[in-house]
Order: sequence, then C-alpha cells, then structure tokens
Amino acid sequence: MRLIQDRPSPNHDAREEPVDILVLHYTGMQSAEAAIERLCDPASRVSAHYVVEEDGRIWRLVKEGRRAWHAGVSFWRGNETLNGRSIGIEIVNPGHEWGYRPFPSAQMAAVTELCQGILSRHAIPARNIVGHSDIAPDRKQDPGELFDWPGLAQSDIGLWPDFSAAPSIQASAERLRADLGRIGYPISGDLATVVTAFQRRYRPARVDGQGDGETVARAALLATLVDGAVG
Repeated sequence: MRLIQDRPSPNHDAREEPVDILVLHYTGMQSAEAAIERLCDPASRVSAHYVVEEDGRIWRLVKEGRRAWHAGVSFWRGNETLNGRSIGIEIVNPGHEWGYRPFPSAQMAAVTELCQGILSRHAIPARNIVGHSDIAPDRKQDPGELFDWPGLAQSDIGLWPDFSAAPSIQASAERLRADLGRIGYPISGDLATVVTAFQRRYRPARVDGQGDGETVARAALLATLVDGAVG
C-alpha cells in the first residue's frame, strides 16, 4: 500500500449526497508546489481530495467524506454541480498552457493505485470515471489527450472499449449528439465543443471537434456499452 501524506486544505464543506463520480484533473500549473499551495489557500476557494506528483507521491488534501471544491460548473448524466457527489484527483502536469507533456509511468502507477482504493470504498460505476473536460467541455481540457485512459481501463478504472469493433456508421451530427448525450456529456450547447472533449478522451489522435465517421462510430459503440452497464 502506497504511503499517502496529509496536507490539509481548509477548502471543503459537508457532503449531502453519496459519492458516485470520480473526476481526474491535471493541475495546469508550473510546479507541484504552486498547485498544492493554491489548493490549500483559503482565498482560492478551490481544492481537491488528492494530488499525485510526477514521481508518484500522493497528498491527501481533503478527506473523502467531505466535499472538495474541484469540479465547478459541471454536468454529467443529468446531474449538475458535481462537487457534492464526486471525489477529485489533481494530477501534477503543467497542462496545455505551460508545456503539456506525457504523464510519467510512476505517476500513472500511483494514480491507478489511488483510484483502485477509492473504488473499493465507493460505488462508482465505470461510466462515471471522468476527466474534467468531460464534465465541463466548454471550460476545461484536462487531463487531456496525453493521459493514459486505456491503461487505467486495463486496471478496471473507467471505460475503454475495443474500438476496432466499432460499427461503420455514416457521419451524422444528429446521431453523434444523441450518442454523446447517452454517454453523459452536456449536449445543449455547441456540438463541436463537446466532440472535442470526447475526442480528447476517446480519440486522442484527432482532437479537432469534427464529427467524422470514426468519431461517430466510437461514440456509438461507447453509448451502447454505457446503456448496457449496471449501476
């Protein structure tokens, strides 16, 4: 069992809902120290339950039984303002503004172990393990297209189907919007923004907001998988 160090943040309050969502973020700051300082600064009004450094060290800022302030304005599968029902993990990475880079293997191993522990304590379905960009596509890009979602799925954390089995489907904005909604994305706004978030997560080789045939096929396959999920 990996050591988790405590660095308490004052930025939290009481939960009023059971936890059923796990949100993964990147810090998007120039250093781990700067990110942790901000997450522990009462003036910032932001926090997370955990921070995972690039060398695999894990910091616990807020206890899981408390509501951390990490999701902001957010939506997933019909629910809004997700802080109350989620656990948030901040993963140290400079992000797209400061030199986005791959996540080291030691860091991903720590994230995997941390997520497995969280899933052992909370009934979080695989379809509710999301990135910040999934739940706030008009505002956020994290953890981004370099994050190893397939590797997490191999450890039963989140969804990554065999996309080679995706059906051949003619590109259709109407079909794509409907399937993205079935997966859980907010679809009332600009479709290209949501498509970009979906691609960042499930088609990282092409993040352009265009609903081409491959993107439509991947969304259709995932929507079918989500519809058949239990929980």
